This record gives sequence, C-alpha cells and structure tokens, in this order.
Amino acid sequence: MTHAVLSLLKESRHPMRIDLIGVAGSGMSGLALLLLGLGHKVSGSDKATTLETDRLQKLGLQFFPAHCDKEVEDCDMVIYSSAIKPGNVAYEAAYKQGIPLIRRAEALAAVMANKKGVVVCGTHGKTTTSALTAHVLRQGGLKPSHYVGAEIPILGSNAHWDAEGELFVAEGDESDGTLVNFHPEHAIVLNIEPEHLDFYDGIEAIKTVFRQLLSQTPGHWVYCAEDPVASEICASPRGVSYGWDREHDFSANILSMKPDHSEFDVYQRGMLLGTVTLGIPGKHNVSNALAAIALATRCGVTFEAIQHAMRSFRGAKRRFEIRHSGEHFTVVDDYGHHPSEIAATLATAKGLQAKRIVCLFQPHRYSRTQLLKKEFGASFDAVDELFVTDVYPASEKPLPGVSGETILEEVRLQNDHTKTASTPTMLISRDKVGNALRPGDLLITLGAGNVHEVGRCIARDLPVLEKLCDILDANGGGVARLYEPMNRHTTWLIGGPAQYWIEPRNETAFAEVVRYLRSASIPIRVIGRGSNLLVKDGGIRGAVIHPAKDDFESVTVNGDFITAGAGARLKKIASTARNAGIGGFEWMEGIPGNLGGAIRMNAGAMGTETFDQIVSVRFIDTDGVIKEKPLAEITHHYRSVPEFEERYVVSAVLKGSPAPQTEIDAKLAASHHKRRTTQPVGASAGCTFKNPEVCGAGKLIDDLSLKGRSVGKVIVSDVHGNFIVNQGGATAREVLDLVAQIKETAMHERGVALEMEVKVIGEDQPLPL
Repeated sequence: MTHAVLSLLKESRHPMRIDLIGVAGSGMSGLALLLLGLGHKVSGSDKATTLETDRLQKLGLQFFPAHCDKEVEDCDMVIYSSAIKPGNVAYEAAYKQGIPLIRRAEALAAVMANKKGVVVCGTHGKTTTSALTAHVLRQGGLKPSHYVGAEIPILGSNAHWDAEGELFVAEGDESDGTLVNFHPEHAIVLNIEPEHLDFYDGIEAIKTVFRQLLSQTPGHWVYCAEDPVASEICASPRGVSYGWDREHDFSANILSMKPDHSEFDVYQRGMLLGTVTLGIPGKHNVSNALAAIALATRCGVTFEAIQHAMRSFRGAKRRFEIRHSGEHFTVVDDYGHHPSEIAATLATAKGLQAKRIVCLFQPHRYSRTQLLKKEFGASFDAVDELFVTDVYPASEKPLPGVSGETILEEVRLQNDHTKTASTPTMLISRDKVGNALRPGDLLITLGAGNVHEVGRCIARDLPVLEKLCDILDANGGGVARLYEPMNRHTTWLIGGPAQYWIEPRNETAFAEVVRYLRSASIPIRVIGRGSNLLVKDGGIRGAVIHPAKDDFESVTVNGDFITAGAGARLKKIASTARNAGIGGFEWMEGIPGNLGGAIRMNAGAMGTETFDQIVSVRFIDTDGVIKEKPLAEITHHYRSVPEFEERYVVSAVLKGSPAPQTEIDAKLAASHHKRRTTQPVGASAGCTFKNPEVCGAGKLIDDLSLKGRSVGKVIVSDVHGNFIVNQGGATAREVLDLVAQIKETAMHERGVALEMEVKVIGEDQPLPL
C-alpha cells in the first residue's frame, strides 16, 4: 500500500485534493500541515474544532465541523486516523465511491519517503526526543522537516515541511504495527516494553515489528543501552549506543537538576565532549537528549551548535510542562500514561524538593489499566497524595471491573504511605485536588486524556491564593484554601465549594484580606457557622472569609458588659455570662450560630433579639477600614440589618444585667428544654421561613398538612413544620424545590406569601473548567 500511496504523494507539482478524517488530533493536524506544505488541497473533519484546526484553516484547510459524506466529494484520497473505524459516515462514503482510503501512518511514511527519514520510536519519550532531534538539526543548519506528536513552541508547530533540507524527523507509532511502513535512513530506538497488549500478543510480537523497521533502515540505529530489549534488537555494527556507562558510544554524567533545566557532561566513547545545559528538567530527559546528541553528531552537527540548541530548548506541550511556579505552589502537567513514564516523571518531580507531591492521574484505556495494573501500583511510590479519575477510554469499550479504582487498589496494596482518593470526573477532581493543596506542594497532572484541564484551572486560581497566603503570613497567620466544600460549614450540611476559603486569625489580617480582594474585584462573602444559610450546589464564586478562630472566638467580661468576637458561639456567650452572674443571654443557649451571623440577621428567640443587647459593633468597612458604631447609629429590623450586608462584623459589646445564678440556670434549662422538645435533631438551618402576620410559619405549615412532605433527601420535620431536615446527602436543589412547593401551597390555599428566613447564596452550576 505504501508504494501506491507514494506514487500519489511524491509529486507535489501535481497537487491532489485530500480529505483527513479526524484532523483535530495532533497527529492528523501535523499531517495536514505537511500536505499543505507540499501544495496539496486539504480538507478535514472531526467532532469539534480546536485551536490547531483554526490555525490550519488560516493556512488553507477546508474544515467540516462534523463527519459527513459531503466532505469526500471530488477527493483523490482520504486519510483517516486510528480512531476512525468502518461505519464512520465519511469513511463509508469514500469506500462506496472507490476513493483510496489510507491510514495516517501509511500516508506519513509516503511523505517521508521524499526525504532521508529519522524515525524516533519506543514505548515512551518519543515526542520529546523527536522534538529535541529536530531542534538540534535545525540549529546545526541542516533544515530538517519534522512531524512530532504534540505542539512544540520552539519549533513553531508540531509539523513542518522544509523543501531545502534532506532530513525528516518523525515519531513512529508502534501501537498498531504501522512502524513497518517506514523506510527511514536512521532510527532512534528509546525503549521497548510490553505495551499496547490489546494489539500485540506479547513482547516477542513487538520485537518483530521493531526488527522489521531496522531491517529497512540503512543508516544509524541510535539506541538506549540501558534498555535490555532495545540493546538486544539493535546489536549490530550500525548500532550507536547511549546511556550512563562510559563504555557506551555516548554517555552523560549529570551535574545538577533544577526545576527548569538540567546540566550534564557529555562523553563520546569515554572522551569528554563538553557540558550541556538542557532547558527542561529530569534524568529521563537527559537520556532523551543523549539520543538527539548521538544522532546529530553522526549527522555532522558541531558540538557548539548542539550546546546552543539544548540550552534554548523548552520542551513539548504536556511534557513536564510547568503551569504555575510560585512561592507556595507548583503545578506541572505531563502526558505520561505508561508506568515507566510515570515513574520517570515523578522522579523528576521528586528532585524539585517540594514538601509534598500531589498527583492527579487519568488512566488511559481499559486494556492498559487491566494488563499493567501491578506496574501502575508500583509507579506512584514518590507520591504523597494520589487522586485517580475514571479511565479515559480512547475509543475502547469498558471492561467489567476495570476503572480508576483498579489502580488505587494496587497502590494501596503496594505501599502504605500514599494517601489515595477516587475522583471520577474532571469537576470532582478539580475541587478535591485543589482543596487538598497546602503551601509547599507540587501538583502534577498525569495522563493522555483531558486531565490537563484540571491543572490549568487550578493554576489559574493559584496566584490569588498565593497572595492571600502572603497577606495572612504577614499579619499573624491564618488559612487559605481553594474549593472548600461548603457542606462542611453549614448546619444544613449542604453546599458546593467556595472558590477561595480564608480563615484570618485577627482583625488586621481580616481587614488586609478585604482590601486585597476589593482591589482585585473578587466578590466577598463572610460566613460563620452557616446556621441560617443555604449554599447552592454550584458553590460560591469569589472569596468566603470565615472569622471563627483565635481572636474571633474570644469572649471577655467587664462588669455587666460582654465583648465577643464575631466567631464566638452564642452558646459560649451564654455560658460566659452565666458564670459571671450576668442575665439576659439565656435565649442564646440553644441557637447553633455565632455572634457575627446573629448580628447580621438580628437573630432571636424567646422574645429577645440580638440588638436588644447590642451596645456597639466593631466592623470592617467596604474599603477595608476598621470602624465601630454604637447601637443608636445602626438601623436594624426583624431578621434584617442592612448595615452589615456589605460590612463585616469583627466583634461587638453586649450588655446584660446582674441576676442570681439560680434564676439564670432556670432560664437556660427552660431554653434548652424548649428547643429539645420542639425542634428536630437532624441537620437543618433552623427556621426556614419568617413568621407571617397571620400566625407562626410552623403552625401554618402544620395546618396545611405539609409535615413529612419530602423531595429527594430533604423532608419537612414532623417535630416542627418550619424546619426542613437533610436526611443525608441532600442537595440545595432539593431544598429549593421543597421550599417552592410549600410556598405555592401556602399561597394557593391560604393566600399567604411565605418569605424565607434562610439566606440563599451561591451558583446553581459549578465553575467551569
């Protein structure tokens, strides 16, 4: 087939119309670039457009956003990727019209036949090595064409046709046996391991394919001597070995490893050639660089040019790509999806000396996950906390019993120091992984699918988090985290994540955080115990400040006056007042909230409201300035204090009156008894509705026979009709649907418009990736 294709493709002065099915992938888009460079008219289709497709359109590619039979009309040839199978509408249309159908690898081999090819092959490392080789040869003045499997910023694109140069560097894909289509001048063999066992019967079948490729390669066979199988099949006078031992044709001695580069000495047959600085980190990348150095040297490139090329190389997209590097956090993304690749990549990460390595891994293909599960289990030994998603199928059908949990089970069996968690979807991964990060962590996302989207999203939010960490550190300390689940911080146990969660320890830190967030136009919410709050399932965009600990939970007594922080629990204030012989605070005993929330809502019980006892309130104004106001200057209403909708309570002074402890204890006991006998025990937000004028909301709901009404996991309490209880695992949507039913019934049957007492905040849908 290759000879037939070659006869069609080699004469660029007779351009053809060629359609590519599956052009959005990097392999097909690269082929499109080559064909356009040869002067052919190219069209293509895929299920969705990409940035690469947009760029190709500007170069002349006619793009069909969906597969269709129309795209192959009047075509001389159709080229399809390995993901396209018989049954595809464009494939079938071409077949019925008798248009030649060519596999991508066959077409690439035909294009390469116009030049002296350099095929880079092996189980892993092909993209980086082929990119390094093309870059070194270009810097050496040889003007190579190239075709690599990822976007390479320093090369300009993942594929390029140069009419002047005679060399053509390309990745060779061994996954489906199509390596045998290539007849290159030279080959680089990186490693040969049991892989793609859904296609091959075993390692011997893989060796056969590599041996055939080498039998068709008359020039140099550059191979990694550290790999026993590569050494076995490349044992020939044509073989050029590289590795760590001085006996090899080319060897290296690593001098230093840094987060953004590696430095090493290069030897040729034991003789020092000089020192090389490689613009990417990792021992495995030094090995890849040696392969490129060996080939370039044999092709006549000077060592000085090699040094310059290595120093300027910045790597392929998704090959230990640093997405964020800051004072507190580092985020790296890597395409590695085979156990050997993973172990090598994590070894590089380990060398960056982070406090912890946090890894999010997306398994690639069910067959690989099943066949190499023990190897996967051993490859994460360097990780402190591992999250694993569902399997990225890559067109495979699921296998019973095979999932991301398959790998987690093996990791747990093989080591007991790695903390593990399953995060099936990308959104769950984003929230759980981001929330797990602590200052000093290095996060690495690994996998061949779309896992990089999680790292990109987290990296986008980290600069703000790092600034918040700096502010807290400079002002007495505190905690700042990403994507804090709000179901941990509401008494309803419901709520999606807060984008930024901040726990300052004192009012100065609180004020500085507010100033920064205001200057950055980041929305602010201040939340205490969340006892009168419903956070929607999509969470809260912006920052949530939680002033609940340290200075904010302080309660002190001075005569009949009590000064308390915004985070002080009402129960604690009541207890402190009792111990000091101060009465008037007994109503607070059973309310599950803190002072800040009580002031914002003018909370009350047993005929008393918060502002019946307020003397003054200390707060942070909208501009981040700390102020204080006496009671007379604060407008307040039943369950509403407009003053503190946009201002943030820090502390307050409250007044009681001297009373005998026996009297106080009796009132405390009465308060406790009333709440215990009239309110449900389950998770709730207290009273859901404000009392209408006609009667109490609880009585109205009881009279409407709505006790026991439920939606999903939430139910109207049988004990008190104004309480909606989370029976376990409920959502905000379920609460709101039940609230809507109650309000509709009250209006329809009694003409009463119920108004929620509980504050509802947040987004219906989560932040997108």
